[in-house]
Amino acid sequence: MDIICMGEMLIDFTPGKEERSYTCNPGGAPANCCIAIARNGLKTGFLGRLGNDDFGKLLKNTLEENQVEVLLPELTDEAVTTLAFVTLYEGGERSFTFVRKPGADILLDAADIDEEVIKNAKMLHCGSFGMSANPSRDAHFAAMEMAKKNGKLISYDVNYRPMIWSFADAKEVVDRVLPYVDFLKVSDEELDFVGGEANIPVLMKEQGISVVIETLGSKGAKYFYAGSEGVAEGTEAGHVVKAVDATGAGDASWGGFLSKLLMNGVEKVSDLNEELIREALVYANASGGLCVQKMGGIPALPTKEEIEAFLE
Repeated sequence: MDIICMGEMLIDFTPGKEERSYTCNPGGAPANCCIAIARNGLKTGFLGRLGNDDFGKLLKNTLEENQVEVLLPELTDEAVTTLAFVTLYEGGERSFTFVRKPGADILLDAADIDEEVIKNAKMLHCGSFGMSANPSRDAHFAAMEMAKKNGKLISYDVNYRPMIWSFADAKEVVDRVLPYVDFLKVSDEELDFVGGEANIPVLMKEQGISVVIETLGSKGAKYFYAGSEGVAEGTEAGHVVKAVDATGAGDASWGGFLSKLLMNGVEKVSDLNEELIREALVYANASGGLCVQKMGGIPALPTKEEIEAFLE
């Protein structure tokens, strides 16, 4: 398996064409990323809890339809599937209202983690949303510990949602996570988690992080790469497109970035170089640019063929 994506999968209710109407779409950042990578032709597995309800069954079917291996196929009766209601603003930007007290995703347990599955993957990807409460938080740390011990690449998305938990609580968890991380994704609105942009090279040296990608929305993304001669920096511009819905765009971009690295044979930190980082970021920006032109998270995620055609 190329990558395991761990954490939440939920239902995004995006605004419909009629006033105060919503369309049900599968979503959740790690699941979005997982399917984005699967649509690039790579072998993926999703590690997360889904509710034993109509929404959970829809999400499980969505994973299977996208050739993602469902690593926890048994649905739980202990909580319903998490729901997110999306509000859209001009330019495609959005905000979320979550129904999750608790949701099925937070019931992921450390006992659910199979170390053999981790050993057979090249990379583990997860984010902060699924670490906002236990038992899921401890499960994430258990998986990262296994991945680190077995020499696997680890990717992490800060993905802060203030409706879910406070900045102070999230920062405490992210600080504990950083020593495990090889690839860190942080938006320009989340720079306080890394001490500001100017502090990123210092943080990378302190925590042993190889790559930090700062996403800049429609402006593209900035990379920081800890190479043999110090931390290299650069920016890749985004694409001018008509954005209708930014839901899942960051996940499409990150999925594109990780996909390109894996497609280029990156399996350990020593395989990296600055050229590969830049190439992956160009690919990532194309993936995100395609995603914002369609409504909904997972339905809008592009395929490898669509990304390559867009870049041509």
